[in-house]
Amino acid sequence: MNPQLRSPASDLETVDLTDPQTFLDVDLAEMWRRFRSEDPVFWHRATERGPGFWVISSYEDVVALYRDNKRFTSERGNVLATLLQGEDSASRKMLAVTDGARHREIRNLMLKSFSPRVLEPVVAGVHERTRALVAEAVGRGELDFVTDVADHIPINTIGDLMDVPREDREQLVAWNTQTLSRHSADDSEMEEWMARNEILLYFSDLAARRRRHPGDDVISALATATVDGELLTEDEIVFNCYSLILGGDESSRMSSVGGLIALAENPAQWQALKSGEAGLDSATEEVLRWTTPAMHFGRRALVDVPLRDRTIKAGDVVSLWNSSANFDESVFEDPYAFDLARTPNKHVAFGHGPHFCLGAFLGRVHVNAMLAALRTQVSGIRLTGPPTRLFSNFVNGYSGLPVALTAEPAAEGSAA
Repeated sequence: MNPQLRSPASDLETVDLTDPQTFLDVDLAEMWRRFRSEDPVFWHRATERGPGFWVISSYEDVVALYRDNKRFTSERGNVLATLLQGEDSASRKMLAVTDGARHREIRNLMLKSFSPRVLEPVVAGVHERTRALVAEAVGRGELDFVTDVADHIPINTIGDLMDVPREDREQLVAWNTQTLSRHSADDSEMEEWMARNEILLYFSDLAARRRRHPGDDVISALATATVDGELLTEDEIVFNCYSLILGGDESSRMSSVGGLIALAENPAQWQALKSGEAGLDSATEEVLRWTTPAMHFGRRALVDVPLRDRTIKAGDVVSLWNSSANFDESVFEDPYAFDLARTPNKHVAFGHGPHFCLGAFLGRVHVNAMLAALRTQVSGIRLTGPPTRLFSNFVNGYSGLPVALTAEPAAEGSAA
């Protein structure tokens, strides 16, 4: 156990998963081990942030509930922050919080823009952009890997797909980080709400312009597409733009940052990547499992559902903890070992079932490109200070990571 972290209390009843501070102070590996072994279907007490809810921590149960869109719904919210308030303002407007036939229709519409075939030309651009940023980074020597490298890659990929003006992208990253997490406890929830509204207003204006002058981008596809002969509503267009920029940017950034930390802290795995002993594809999957940027997703029960020795009542909030399922000893051998050659690796970093992440292919491309660039251009990684964790019970990630990257001799000339 990290000596700077405290062990969860002897009684799990005292753990507060609604408090972002818990995810900074507690030894999470030990905490989730105890949830899985002692109470895998756990009733979490009510807190000042909302009513009680179920905590599902085993891989088997998490996957089963992700699949079950008949007895559980996403339409009242899909993260604790909204579920515990009783509703999500994007309900039945944004894909992630829409179920049934409407979900299938809009998902199929959006899949056309995110299929591997359509994205094939994008992949080369991701690798090129990543190589250039890493080359610049090793030229500097010491840098902040979050703000100098990771922040610039996914937002530009999704920005290109949505044809977001380049001058607006840095601001979108800043708003994005605030909507799902805070830099510290000093940041207010009002700032999260305001950042979310800024993104919605931004895309409302952009979508209106694309409806008048459509192009080949994803926003134009949403703005001009029809379902059952009718155009999507403005709310549906705007909320799905919001969802794309949120998911397409945040998870890829946090996976790359967490992956770099893991490589620095596991020199044998770094050498396995460098030598080719661990392939890029298996390494990508392990980085995604290890970092699990979206710690949980949630559902609300539509009917009474028996699970193990408990009964989830109709109307109950259920939280599915990816950050526990991805380290379940019954599925992953030696789960707390960072193993870039791990196979099989059926993690749930992108969720599972009908709401499986639309941008999973793109997320994998981003992590793969980062690992490829580090392998060929960097000879050494050294953390020069402690990473700065985000203040969140949803995003597992960082707002700062001071590092020193040493260039490969062959890469030094190319970086000049």
